[in-house]
Amino acid sequence: MRVLLIDTALSLCTAAVFEGETALAVRSEPMFKGHQERLAGFVRDVMAEAGTGFDGLDRIGVTTGPGSFTGLRVGLAFAQGFGAALGRPVVGISTLDALAASIAPDARAPGAVAALIDARRGQVYARLWCDGVAAGPAEALSLAAAAARIAALAPDITLVGSGAPLLSDAVPGAVVVDLPGPAPEALARLVVAADPRRAPPEPQYLRAPDATPPTRLPGQPRVQARS
Repeated sequence: MRVLLIDTALSLCTAAVFEGETALAVRSEPMFKGHQERLAGFVRDVMAEAGTGFDGLDRIGVTTGPGSFTGLRVGLAFAQGFGAALGRPVVGISTLDALAASIAPDARAPGAVAALIDARRGQVYARLWCDGVAAGPAEALSLAAAAARIAALAPDITLVGSGAPLLSDAVPGAVVVDLPGPAPEALARLVVAADPRRAPPEPQYLRAPDATPPTRLPGQPRVQARS
């Protein structure tokens, strides 16, 4: 199965083409903003390097978050547009699931895994696994709540993702794997294995956006506060 992968959820902009779990071409660069300007060029480059036409793709995979609101919209809109134009299924993969799948076997503790994304404001986006089985859904947790949840899960645990260093002191003995985003190889495995009917490309937002809508339309007068 030949797949095009897109990941713009966190601090990377990644496009890749895989044949099953074999990388044909990968382009990934650290990027906190500007995904919209770079993504199309990355896709063009990896398709050319892979030596395949767009009609040779079997499906498209994209990360669905949690992550940056803007980054998620860019990646999801791009993937859905390509899927519609090519008539190919678009598979959505949780960023937390992809991070957990990115840990190399020799870099993890036996037992539990906590995928953690720094959500700012004293929070992390988190999902926990024990012996490969999810211990619950993805959640936005305070650092204290996340530390308590992790400590209760298992004595040996691997923390992965940008939120892992935030909890390393609170979880003594944990193995910490600080990744800026999912590994393309892990994302490819999940996309190939997924059932498109059960993995829609829909954004996963675990809290409201930091920005607030305007209180008045352009040109409207300001409402004077009553004394």
